[in-house]
Amino acid sequence: QVQLVESGGGLVQAGGSLRLSCATSGLTFSMYTMGWFRQAPGKEREFVASISWRSGATTYYADSVKGRFTMSRDNAKNTVSLQMNSLKPEDTAIYYCAAGWMRLKATMKNEYDRWGQGTQVTVSS
Repeated sequence: QVQLVESGGGLVQAGGSLRLSCATSGLTFSMYTMGWFRQAPGKEREFVASISWRSGATTYYADSVKGRFTMSRDNAKNTVSLQMNSLKPEDTAIYYCAAGWMRLKATMKNEYDRWGQGTQVTVSS
């Protein structure tokens, strides 16, 4: 059974940092491009970051988080992380981890096959 479980969300003041993790099981993890998406109340789920399958040599970031967020993967532990620095109130959302089989870039929701349940991030001003 495939599972993606996010953790690390919480409440933080603007300018602070959080580190999200996504633990996976039931996947041939190294063969999946991994992504982070977020959804704020009343808004569409939007792309945040992705990391290429196998080596993780290629990452993509939404313009809104570029320079502040860093995504990484550990194929030995079947996990991905999202380090979020200089957080802003507009970063407040539920953050979702997603997996897409051998995708090249994967910035679109429909490129992902598997999703986690999400973790809440709240940034206070």
